[in-house]
Amino acid sequence: MVNEASPNTQYPISNTPLLRDGFLWLTLALTIFAVAPFAKPGYFWGANDARHHVYFLFEFDRLWQDGVWWPRWSPDFAFGYGYPFFNIYGPFSHFLAEILHYFGKFDFTQSVEIVFGLSIVASAGAMYGYVRSLAGRTAGLLAALVYTYAPYHLLVLYVRGNLAESMAFVWLPLCLWSLRACVRRPSLWAVIGAAIAYAGLVLTSNLVWVLFTPVLMLYILVLLLWQEIGDWRLEIGRLLWRALTPLAGAGAGLGLSAIFWLPMLLERGYVRVDQWFDGRYNFRDDFVYFFQFLSPRWDFGVSLPGPNDTLNFQIGPVLLLFALLGGLAAWRQRNLRPEIAVFAVTGLGAAALGLTFFAPLWDWPLVGAILQSAQFPWRWLPITVVAFSVLAGLLLLPEEMGEESRGLSLPLFVVLAVVILSSYPLLQVQTVPPAEGPVGLAALMRFERDADEMTGSTAWVKKIPTWSPMAEYYINLDKAGQPVTPVTSKVDYEAVDYSTLAVGSVAHSTVMEEVYFCTDPGDRPGVCGARADQRIVFNHFYYPGWRAWLLDGEHGQPQQELPVIPESEGTLGRMTVAVPATGEGFILLRYGDTLPRVIGQWVSLATLLLLLVGIAFAIKRRKADAD
Repeated sequence: MVNEASPNTQYPISNTPLLRDGFLWLTLALTIFAVAPFAKPGYFWGANDARHHVYFLFEFDRLWQDGVWWPRWSPDFAFGYGYPFFNIYGPFSHFLAEILHYFGKFDFTQSVEIVFGLSIVASAGAMYGYVRSLAGRTAGLLAALVYTYAPYHLLVLYVRGNLAESMAFVWLPLCLWSLRACVRRPSLWAVIGAAIAYAGLVLTSNLVWVLFTPVLMLYILVLLLWQEIGDWRLEIGRLLWRALTPLAGAGAGLGLSAIFWLPMLLERGYVRVDQWFDGRYNFRDDFVYFFQFLSPRWDFGVSLPGPNDTLNFQIGPVLLLFALLGGLAAWRQRNLRPEIAVFAVTGLGAAALGLTFFAPLWDWPLVGAILQSAQFPWRWLPITVVAFSVLAGLLLLPEEMGEESRGLSLPLFVVLAVVILSSYPLLQVQTVPPAEGPVGLAALMRFERDADEMTGSTAWVKKIPTWSPMAEYYINLDKAGQPVTPVTSKVDYEAVDYSTLAVGSVAHSTVMEEVYFCTDPGDRPGVCGARADQRIVFNHFYYPGWRAWLLDGEHGQPQQELPVIPESEGTLGRMTVAVPATGEGFILLRYGDTLPRVIGQWVSLATLLLLLVGIAFAIKRRKADAD
């Protein structure tokens, strides 16, 4: 019988600085088998979201080229009518990819693959650091490798090709690590770490952020209630005092990321959300059968309704077995029991939420709304992976403080080999040629048409378009063998009655257009008559943030703001600008900020400055203590 540890028994924490820890570098090195498929020549165009992320980056780059460093509007989505994609989708992964593309001169596919590789290495390092602080170096090494080679993680990487979700795997253990430190060892550095980790998660995947935040809340609450002496305490005053540090960390994380989440939430009603949940995105078709968690079947393709789904959702026998054994073995550590319980409950609960047996829960009031935020039932599985990986690492928890092995023993080597070899057959990507042709505007239009993707619409669109004049222009250029360059104007010239209005674009970019207008044009240039019943229609979906001004001359200064109104005719909800009764002049249409976007920017900037001041103070204090 194993002797139960006393309440004051401490889990082993290495005193070696993390960057000098050889096991950390061993962990990172052992991720090479998961990274290697991305070094294969070609690109895995057939993966579910692999094409999406290349074209997300393509749009990101188009905006950077025009000097927009924080993109929100994607001008070429929806066949060129535009969509506020980066106003509602976490941009962090594509920031990294754009840095590689813009400064490193990697092409679009290379940049995306490099970020996938970085996410693998960084997520392993994050899990190692967290579990090392919890249970020691060997436990951290095992947890990190189980986390890296978990079948669902590999599914996200190779089959689904979801860049944002793969990068979210980095932030999950970092959030657990930093917020745990806020409770157990409160410090300014812990608050700063929690702020960065939580902000990183928000900016990377708003979907995973929503799903994982309740887990973090439960984790913090349990840590607060379970005192270091190994017993439950409910002293309200002390509880609230101890809660200040993790709340400060999470609050600073929200402040740091407010530039994204504040407009994302407040302006959600400006886009059509029915496209996210209806049709092939109907969650009722994607519940998992229990046997699929254990099925060894592995294939490439999209998720299909029913038990014959080609997409594999196995949790993995090694992950399951090691998590079970690790949780049981570590139960002797009284101080770890609440955390073991949290990970067991959340890991099992997240998996259960995706099962057909629990499908009725998804239609309950309030509960159903929370569950449906995952879009697909199996999207709760990242929580299972992170929870079970932590439990699996506890399998190598030393029985007593100081008993931890200093090197790589034969039993440890065998355990690590089992982890890697069990997933080795899954370490592959399918590289296929791009069906739409080389990355560019013509290929993007073909992708949108053939796959019915990237056709998101704003709330003013009554019927989602299936083609556009811009798409036709790009395809015709490509067919003629000519360079496919962006359109030089989004003015709908077909809507212009030239007997009463002359219009011509004089400047155009991804986020602006300047046009010359002349009402009642005469027989000679410059002869115009004033009238107030004309308007210019732009081939942009209407969306708040687009503003128009009458300029005091060509490329001049704004003189008068003009209303931008969605067209009432037709089904496209395009932007219209009323022509002022000045006879002739220049109108500037530009995408800018709304009040939520401005507030979000200022909150993020203020939080960043506070964190920088905090870092400077912490460094100064550390130097003073050293002296």
